[in-house]
Amino acid sequence: MQQEPYGEVFLINKPLDWTSFDVVRKVRNALRIKKVGHAGTLDPLATGLLIVCAGKMTKQIDSFMGQEKEYTGTFVIGATTDSFDLEQPIIPVADPSHVTLAQVKKVVSELTGDILQIPPMHSAIKVDGKRVYESARQGKVVKMDPRPVTVSEFEITKFENPIIEFRIVCSKGTYIRSLARDLGEKLNVGAYMSSLCRTRIGNFKLSEAHELLPLVEEIKARTNEDL
Repeated sequence: MQQEPYGEVFLINKPLDWTSFDVVRKVRNALRIKKVGHAGTLDPLATGLLIVCAGKMTKQIDSFMGQEKEYTGTFVIGATTDSFDLEQPIIPVADPSHVTLAQVKKVVSELTGDILQIPPMHSAIKVDGKRVYESARQGKVVKMDPRPVTVSEFEITKFENPIIEFRIVCSKGTYIRSLARDLGEKLNVGAYMSSLCRTRIGNFKLSEAHELLPLVEEIKARTNEDL
């Protein structure tokens, strides 16, 4: 087992349907040390850059979490879900066929800059000591206060009604799912997030990241050599 002062940072492309903690657990088991954590959750239905820190580098987690993030993904207008993504069933809202690119861009401009955002009910935020997704699963509604976030860039890269492809650069604590909800509400047709990929955290890019399973095998081989 490796001991302090060992420390390492891994850039990992989180696979679809894995939780961020699933990735941490996999790396932890490969390294055979307990002190492993990630610098910013990605939902199971999201992919992309996850920073995993081990050993003494776990002290840098807060620093990494505070850096701006870049995402790409897709929204679908004309419907919504209780979680604002595909975790929950799709609920039709209104026919979006009349919505134009100009209308979408106008709303996007309203959602860019320093804004107040209400987080999703299906999230890990704690209210009165309890994670709100636990209340959501019990059918309870918890009052969520708006939180200040910064959306420094919000670009529509493609629009083929009802699908919107986007690139967003934002601050810590920004929920892209909530931007989908707000976009849909402002267009009066509803919207949900159908895919999401985190492409950058600060200066760390997804293009520099390792695929999880090959990395784990590499770590295991290295760890076995050290025994």
